[in-house]
Amino acid sequence: MKMSFRWYGDSDPVSLAYIRQIPGMHGIVSAVYDVPVGEVWPLDKIEALKAKIFAHGLAFDVIESVPVHEDIKLGKPTRDALIANYQQTIRNLAACGLKVICYNFMPVFDWTRTTLAKQLEDGSFTLAFSTKEVDEIDVSKGISLPGWDSSYKPEQLRALLDEYASVDADKLWQHLEYFLKAIIPVAEEVGIKMAIHPDDPPRPIFGLPRIVKNRDDLARILKIVDTPANGLTLCSGSLGAGPENNVEALVREFSGQGRIHFAHLRNVKITPDGDFEETAHKSECGSLDMAAIVKAYHDTGFTGYVRPDHGRMIWGETGKPGYGLYDRALGAVYLNGLWEAVDKFSAARA
Repeated sequence: MKMSFRWYGDSDPVSLAYIRQIPGMHGIVSAVYDVPVGEVWPLDKIEALKAKIFAHGLAFDVIESVPVHEDIKLGKPTRDALIANYQQTIRNLAACGLKVICYNFMPVFDWTRTTLAKQLEDGSFTLAFSTKEVDEIDVSKGISLPGWDSSYKPEQLRALLDEYASVDADKLWQHLEYFLKAIIPVAEEVGIKMAIHPDDPPRPIFGLPRIVKNRDDLARILKIVDTPANGLTLCSGSLGAGPENNVEALVREFSGQGRIHFAHLRNVKITPDGDFEETAHKSECGSLDMAAIVKAYHDTGFTGYVRPDHGRMIWGETGKPGYGLYDRALGAVYLNGLWEAVDKFSAARA
């Protein structure tokens, strides 16, 4: 298990110098953030990012993420040119030594929350999702969500949602299949492993289809192009927000097949009505048994990349919600401790 840490580049208030000080830290997960979605990532920008990370003694093996243009998800005539650009970006990343690319196929919205600063009983602040609040939003009047208010102008968002009105789950599956059949052979050729991230939350929202939300969806994706280059980012928090998902069982199945290339490890506390909030990583803090999940990775011989996913904002830290230093650092040390314990106990029994 190779522990890594998300870093948002020079604008990130969490410095590489601080990340390096976390015990057991292997590398950085990052991306080129100043290239418009759909354009090719230039080699010089990738190399410059790599050089900054290497200068701090950290590896740079995983990209999170290369965004998929909405025209590809919509199946528009422009998609072929955009897919060709995506293919070239894969080649450029491979040429710079990258090994895994995380991406998602969520229409319009990436991860969605209704608050970025819910105060917990211990005084910390966390990301949370309220089903009731989302259901009460009238999309015809615009959508105002934390972190998304400036993503699109109201008229742009309405126009995009109108385009998706004709794209149901079946059509979105067709568009994903078209995309995968175009990019996976390129990834396989250059030695890159693609790792699709599940929908967050794992359910339809705002009338938009979601097709990466449960065990059957994951299995279907892997069968579209049945090769190790077509794999998963298994996010315990995203999938764990769906009460029907048994994350430990998903790890045992798909890690056992060698198809999990990147693991996001975090805990969530869920309610029967679909609400959830993000918690400290420790098992007793949320609804997921993180010890059992880590053991499942160990038992299946997982040697890939992991990162502590979103964390609370603790000890007065400010910055990008969910991406502070302190709680994610605690999470990394906790997860490494679980792995070490499982590893030593397993060796003692052998």
